[in-house]
This record gives sequence, C-alpha cells and structure tokens, in this order.
Amino acid sequence: MAGEPTRPTSGKDVPSARADQPHKNDPLPEARTSTAEDIAAFVAKARAMSPHRAGARGRLVFALDATMSRQPTWDMACALQADMFREAASLGSLDIRLVYYRGFNECRATGWISDSAHLAKLMSKINCEGGNTQIGKVLSEARREAIGAGVRAVVFVGDAMEERVDELCGKAGELGMLKVPVFMFQEGDDAVAEQAFREIARLTGGAWCRFDPGAAAQLRELLRAAAAYAAGGRDALLRLARSGSSAARLIGQMK
Repeated sequence: MAGEPTRPTSGKDVPSARADQPHKNDPLPEARTSTAEDIAAFVAKARAMSPHRAGARGRLVFALDATMSRQPTWDMACALQADMFREAASLGSLDIRLVYYRGFNECRATGWISDSAHLAKLMSKINCEGGNTQIGKVLSEARREAIGAGVRAVVFVGDAMEERVDELCGKAGELGMLKVPVFMFQEGDDAVAEQAFREIARLTGGAWCRFDPGAAAQLRELLRAAAAYAAGGRDALLRLARSGSSAARLIGQMK
C-alpha cells in the first residue's frame, strides 16, 4: 500500500506474513472518496484484466469482523481457514490476504500468505476488541489489491453493519466494475446487515449467504466454495456445486 503506514490507535502489533521481510501488519489508510480520474483508471484496468489467467495463482482477500462479539467466530475461522487452501490445491494454488478490523478505528492487512499453517499462527495472535464496523475500509483495500495484484474474489465474514450503506454500495460498485465478486457470509439474522450484505454481493456480482451462529460446518462449506472460485473461477465453483456443497447457494446468485 502506498505511503508510510500510520500507527494503530489501539491493539497490539501482530507479526506480518510478507514474504520479503518481517514487519508488522499494515494498518489500512483511511478510505477516501474516488475521483472521476480514479474511476476511469480502474475501469480501464478492469477491461484489460483477465480475471482467471491460465497458470496464475488465485488471490483471495479474506476479511473478518474482529470486534468483540466476533471472538467465537474468529476462533472458528482460524480453525477452518486451512480448508480453503486444501480446496484450492486441487485446482492450482491460492494466496490469501487477511484483512480485519477491531477496536477504535483499527483496520489491518497482512501480506499475501500461501501457507495455511502460517495464516493459522498469525490469526491465533489476534484478539477481538470492541468497536464499530469498518466494512468500507475492507472494500477500499480490496479495490487497491484488485488493481495492483489481480484479486479474484473477496470473502467477508461478519454479523453487523453500522456504516452508511450508500457509501458501501459505491465502493461495491467499483469492485463490480473490476469483476471482483464479494462473498458476504453473514452470521446470525440481523436485518440491517442482511440488507447491506445482499446489496454489496449483488453489486459486485458475488453472493450472500447466512450461516447459523457457531455453525462450523456451514462456514467451512462456504469458505471452500469461495476458495474454489478464487483458484479456478466459475467453472470450478460449478463443479463443486454439482457435488452437493454450499457452492450451489452461491452460484445461483452470481451474475
């Protein structure tokens, strides 16, 4: 990410997973409104991109709400993330960039991680802290990575939305133009979150699915499906859907 990272307002530093040099997770910069020039630039980039180039490594932004209510699901996601790598291994390869927010205005991202043990170790060092949602920052980070690193998909796991939904939809629309689907996985049945999550998924060409609180099996299947898409595209997701997995719940919504 461009510029010198600022220090977080709260929370402990967590070792980064960047391959080139060890350093702390990067706090994400404040989201800003896109200018007409910005939009023109990323649309041009989107048109030039092939979202699933032969032989390219799949890249997935794995975003998690790490506010206080999320600790049980954070621990569950930590245990399940290896399934994403295993699913992708049959199709090629997968790099994951973990993005999470928590506390007071703290939102961080790791480097690209290609090993499930490395990601699990990193996640085990992160504790959830009370705070408001920062989904806008997650979408802005996904946009930057889509332009700079060829992200194929975004997974978001959360249970709440406390931001201006129109602003989130604007950012989601940009990802849609970049052909980066967002898979919005909602824990619980909060109606405000559902409305926003569904619209983000629709605008990006992604999908929304709800899973029951603490339902590890449901979340595992959803994460496997998203990883299949990131590694092998729509055809891989279709093949997985034919096996009777939760992929069928996603493919029916995607444009």
